[in-house]
Amino acid sequence: MSGYYVENFGCRATQADGAALERQFEEEGLARARSPAQAAVVVLNTCTVTAAADQDARAAIRRVQRQNPEAKIVVTGCYAQRAPEEVAALPGVSVVIGNSHKHQLAQIALHGKTEALPGTLIPVDVLTSTGERAAGGNERPIFVSDIFAHTELLAAPVFDAANERTRPNLKIQDGCDNRCSFCVIPYVRGQSRSLGLERIVREVNALVESGYREVVISGINLGRWGRDLGASGPTLEGLIRAILGETSLEKLRISSVEPMDWSDDLISLVAGSRRIAKHAHVPMQSGSDTVLRRMHRKYRPWHYREKIEKIRAAMPRAAIGADVMVGFPGETDAEFEATRRMVEDLPFTYLHVFTYSTRPGTPAAGMGNQVPVQVARERNRVLRELVAEKKLEFMRGFVGERVEAITLNVVGHDGSGEFTEALTDNYLKLRLRGRHEANRWMRAQIDDVVDGALVGVGPISI
Repeated sequence: MSGYYVENFGCRATQADGAALERQFEEEGLARARSPAQAAVVVLNTCTVTAAADQDARAAIRRVQRQNPEAKIVVTGCYAQRAPEEVAALPGVSVVIGNSHKHQLAQIALHGKTEALPGTLIPVDVLTSTGERAAGGNERPIFVSDIFAHTELLAAPVFDAANERTRPNLKIQDGCDNRCSFCVIPYVRGQSRSLGLERIVREVNALVESGYREVVISGINLGRWGRDLGASGPTLEGLIRAILGETSLEKLRISSVEPMDWSDDLISLVAGSRRIAKHAHVPMQSGSDTVLRRMHRKYRPWHYREKIEKIRAAMPRAAIGADVMVGFPGETDAEFEATRRMVEDLPFTYLHVFTYSTRPGTPAAGMGNQVPVQVARERNRVLRELVAEKKLEFMRGFVGERVEAITLNVVGHDGSGEFTEALTDNYLKLRLRGRHEANRWMRAQIDDVVDGALVGVGPISI
């Protein structure tokens, strides 16, 4: 066995961190192994946004230890930052490295080296698989310090494993200064911080020079990009203009932006440029004013409704999506109905529906009147079915129309023959009949909707 393997869990930010970790190991002269079973060092880059995310990480540790008992298992990421001693006590774990030390992970994992930082080493008692205290204890070091005292922003493009030749994702912001009562992320990722404008432009230009035609910019709280770079520093809108003006990127896609950060200027900018994908992801969480207040969200339902209506008016064909949470502590039938009604009324084309999960240390964890799991799951089902109907209706509106789409690195077969997967400018799946070269923007004629995807032919002349 030789080399390293990084396995990522959770959001795009975690995946971006994982890409930066791979760069670290490559700079140390190690090659990427084909699987965890073949690697000398296995890094599990964890998420902790829900209890299920923690369970996934623990299951992965058990799997790696079973398949590759000689591997050095390094656990990092948000779960490692939140509960380092809990993670270190799991059988098979060699070292725990929090987000605070992730920028030094390869050096620590390979050489046990780290720069002098506060809280560098926390000894823990190691338990055996039977729960007994292991002989020699304190053998698995933890490298975690105050996430608010010292954290560097890791940045490296993320490439979808199935589509390595298309649509890289570049994380340009990390951390969050908001304190939503349900969210553990600020406690494990720290305060909001931004990648510098010049660095972003260089990264985008490098991707363009490598042949990429679409780049997605993302962050934990993307709309706050630039706020930490000085009172008169750049804004997200200024950054977007710089990318358009200083690179030849064909298409820029903007990931999730909080409703209060969708300024009139940002809406106008996205709507007015053919080089920006017509796609707005605007987290909602709840349509109930009382629930939003308990969540410590910084907008009211009428503010949110106004933003979505402005976006739709400016971009009639845009994809509009949202994050929605059901089962927040104390959520009554009437409060859920307010959310359901808002989802029904607004022009969403997709939703990410989450069932509330208690996160230790958050204000919501101590709230009474927790919603029964079966009730929350039923509310989740209601919203998913509702938005599925809305998405289908939206997609049917493109039959007979022409759309712009980028071809992906996936070719399949169905009853009608061979097709190439593509993604439209407004974030809809498209099956293009025939085999087409990946990573090409083209115009396509839509003639059907089948199994949740548009079906069409291309390229066609404008």
